[in-house]
Amino acid sequence: MQDNDRDLLPEGLGDRLPQQAWASQQVRRMAHDVLASHGYERVETPLIEFEKALAHRMAGVQVRRMFRFVDPVSMRMLALRSDMTAQIARIAATGLAEAPRPLRLSYSGQVCTIKGDGLDPRRERLQLGAELIGTDSVAAAAEIVELAIEALRAAGATGISVDFTLPDLVDTLSVEALPLPEAGIEAVRQMLDAKDAGGLVDVGGEGYLPLLYAVGPFASAIERLAAFECGGALASRIAGLREIAARVGDKARITLDPSERHGFEYQSWFGFTIYAEGISGSLGRGGTYRILGQTGHHPESATGFSLYPDPLVDLLAAEPQAQRKLFLPLGHDPRVAGQQRAIGWITVAALSESDDPIALGCSHRLEGGEAVAL
Repeated sequence: MQDNDRDLLPEGLGDRLPQQAWASQQVRRMAHDVLASHGYERVETPLIEFEKALAHRMAGVQVRRMFRFVDPVSMRMLALRSDMTAQIARIAATGLAEAPRPLRLSYSGQVCTIKGDGLDPRRERLQLGAELIGTDSVAAAAEIVELAIEALRAAGATGISVDFTLPDLVDTLSVEALPLPEAGIEAVRQMLDAKDAGGLVDVGGEGYLPLLYAVGPFASAIERLAAFECGGALASRIAGLREIAARVGDKARITLDPSERHGFEYQSWFGFTIYAEGISGSLGRGGTYRILGQTGHHPESATGFSLYPDPLVDLLAAEPQAQRKLFLPLGHDPRVAGQQRAIGWITVAALSESDDPIALGCSHRLEGGEAVAL
C-alpha cells in the first residue's frame, strides 16, 4: 500500500517558504535592533530542558502545555519549551546571578505547545521579548511598555493599542479592603473573567461589581477605578498606571481592564496586552513578575514582555516585495558581481545557458559591467 502521508506535518505545525521566511527574519531583525539600541543584550536558550527547571523557576508556568518525555541519557523528564521567559529567569538566577542590576536581556526563538491557543491552531510559534530583571518599579514597567510598542512599530505593525490590567487585583483587595474567604477568591476571579455581574453577586463578590465598569478607554476607566478605590488599597497601583500611561502618551491607544487575567499566569501588580491594526487577537503581553534565585528561594523582581509576531509575519509576507535581483550570465566578472552586491544588489548566477533570468525572479541582467533592466 502506498504511503500517502509521508510528507504531512503534524497539526498546528508548518514550513515557512522563502517569502514567509524572509518576513520572519525581517521582523526579528528589526525588533532586535530596537532592543539592542536600548541596551538589551541578546541571549539564546536550548529548545529542551529538564521539566523541573522550566516548571519551577516561576509561579504559574503551565507544565500541562509542554511536550514532555524521558531523557534516555539522564533518565529524567525533559520538556520542550512552551515559553522562553522561564529560561531567561534561569539565566538571570544562575549564569548572570552576579551581573549588575537592573539586567536587560532580549531573546527570540520558536516555542511549542501541545495544543493551540483558542481559535489559533498553531502549536509552534515565534516568541520574541525582553526582560528587565532586578526591579518591577513603575519606571521599569513604563520602559517595557514603550519598548514593546517601539519594537512592534519597527517590525511593521501599525495602529498599536495597549490594554492595561492589574493581575493580582483580587488577591490585593481580598486581604483587607474587600475580604473574601479562601474558597471564594477563585470564584470571584472567575466571575470577573466572565464579566458576569449576577454570578459575582451569587458568589459573595458584590463589593467587586464596580470593577466590571472600570473598563474601556484609559482616561475614563482609570477615573472609575479611582472612584472605587477602597480606602487607599489601590492608590499606588492607580498612580503607577497613570504614570505609565503618561509615558506612553500618543505612541499607542491605551485601554484598561483591571480584572483581566487571561494569559497572565505569573504576573504580579501590572500587566498589559498589545494589539495592532489589521491583526485579529493580541500580538503579545507583558508585565511584572518574580523569579526564584539559584537555590529556589530569594525571589527577584522583574518586568518584561513576550511578543508572538507570527500574524505580523504573515501580513508582511503577503505584501508584494520589489526585490532588486541581478542575473549574472555565464562568464561574468566575479569582481564586478561583488561590487554589485556591495551596493545592494541580490545576484543570481547562471549555471547553464538555459537559465531564464525572468523565471528566476530577476529584474536586471549584468551586461558590460552594468545592471540592465529586463
